[in-house]
Amino acid sequence: MTQRQVQLRLGLGAVVAALFLTLYAIPSWVSSPSNVGNIVLSPLFWPYTLAGFTGLAGLGLVFSGIRLPAADKPVNSPVDDPGAAWLRLLGMAIIMALTMYLLPRLGMVLTSMLVFLASAFLVRTRHPITAVVCALVIPLVLYAFFAHVAGVAIPQGEFLRLP
Repeated sequence: MTQRQVQLRLGLGAVVAALFLTLYAIPSWVSSPSNVGNIVLSPLFWPYTLAGFTGLAGLGLVFSGIRLPAADKPVNSPVDDPGAAWLRLLGMAIIMALTMYLLPRLGMVLTSMLVFLASAFLVRTRHPITAVVCALVIPLVLYAFFAHVAGVAIPQGEFLRLP
């Protein structure tokens, strides 16, 4: 399978998933009261937002796949060391177990920072500086939004209390 085929199939799959969520799953399975004052607090807002972003990402993959050359080298070439894949799988299982252990102790924000960093370096990201910046900024921005704008309590840890 070539890079073009992978991008086209992933993009079409994401578009189909977004259409399924938007047209059937969210209206059928997510209930919402009609008198929600703030649209951001509506139970329908975030599912529709995620479905929309999924559709946009899918369309982006489709358009970038169309622009790739048709004759390309295959993507799924055999790996040199299959044992390394099993070690990464074990590493991810350890990260998940540590996440469950650290959540009540460090809180959701600090734990998500550490988990993001550990996962990025486990898969050997080609952009380590971007991974570090995203690991620090994204949890803090999400905390600020949910705690201060939406008024949702975010679990805090024993060692660090955010304002």
